[in-house]
Amino acid sequence: MKHPLQSLLLGCALVVLAACGTVPLRESGSAVQLRGTGDLGLVIERASGHVTLVNTSSREAYARIGGLGDLSHASVVYSRDARYAYVFGRDGGLTKLDLLEARIVKRVMQSGNAIGGSISQDGRIVVAQNYTPGGIKAFDADTLELLSEVPAEYAPGKFSKVVGLADVPGNKFAYALFDGGEIWVSDFSDPKKPVTQRFQAGQQPYDGLVTPNGRHYLAGLFGEDGIALLDLWQPGKGSRKILEKYGRGEEKLPVFKMPHLRGWSVAAGRAWLPAIGRHEVLVADATTWKETGRVAVRGQPVFVMASPDGRQIWVNFAFPDNGWVQVIDTLTGQVVQTLQPGKAVLHMEFTPRGEAVWISARDDNRVLIYDTRTFRQLGSLPAEAPSGIFFTSRAARIGF
Repeated sequence: MKHPLQSLLLGCALVVLAACGTVPLRESGSAVQLRGTGDLGLVIERASGHVTLVNTSSREAYARIGGLGDLSHASVVYSRDARYAYVFGRDGGLTKLDLLEARIVKRVMQSGNAIGGSISQDGRIVVAQNYTPGGIKAFDADTLELLSEVPAEYAPGKFSKVVGLADVPGNKFAYALFDGGEIWVSDFSDPKKPVTQRFQAGQQPYDGLVTPNGRHYLAGLFGEDGIALLDLWQPGKGSRKILEKYGRGEEKLPVFKMPHLRGWSVAAGRAWLPAIGRHEVLVADATTWKETGRVAVRGQPVFVMASPDGRQIWVNFAFPDNGWVQVIDTLTGQVVQTLQPGKAVLHMEFTPRGEAVWISARDDNRVLIYDTRTFRQLGSLPAEAPSGIFFTSRAARIGF
């Protein structure tokens, strides 16, 4: 039996510990409870230079941070411990955020026109890809000190926009040169002296992805039907074309929005990829890379995203069908659900284990949350012109 004084001391200790469990939130003046980072994330508010920090378990927002510049085409990567987010803005801004203290740690303007970035396998290097000037720049992940850069000079005096940047094993980064028609792989084993290999890709590679095992880099081609494939385990064999001439000589259709390959669209042993300008999702065997089928969908696909378990593919669309989302069952290869979440659906993100998906509806100023099993809406959050949704589970994934 405890002495009354012991009970009093224990009670006082618990009060002190509870008080220590909060930290001041500098932006709003309120307090943020001490928490883990595994179920956190952020939503880009593209029109206002803000991000909203969210908790995927409670399905709530817990902070909002401004001052991030032009976020009209922003992307995010996370530190290995998932505490820090690195936000790449369209204006060339690179901003490091602390998710626990809900504040900007540091912000640098690293170019005039940027289109995203990545983080190295060891988490020590953050790399930005740029339109102006063309090329990539590497920064120390702790301090954002510039370490080195690789200008995308594909011919004497000719510089290309860089797209499709992805981290690959060995502290390397693979990316595509839109104007140069090439895939480059830069090795940052020595961060201040990167070594780059060059490979032919095709006409106007517009985006890229790495397969979940880190072996293959795929660059979608805007200037021709097909996809460039590079085996990173055997780079000496060079790149090759897959899914060539999937349009089969048919009249080119207008493209209302460039599709994206970043969705880990490799599931059930197959790759699921958006067909440019067509109302189709292309399906290829992920071993032979030969086309195995197509899925007719409602509009021109933008994101074709596989759920964490690989059972579902969620697809959103370009205008005028950008208020719809369709779900493909990877077992049957059929569309099994059509949803109308809101106006101008720009992005989707699965919770770490895939029980729910968050969907941004820009023109409704809301983020909608759906159960991936029942397709029932679970909730929604307000956000000003939301676009990209990025959860900290990306910290442990190659190519994200």
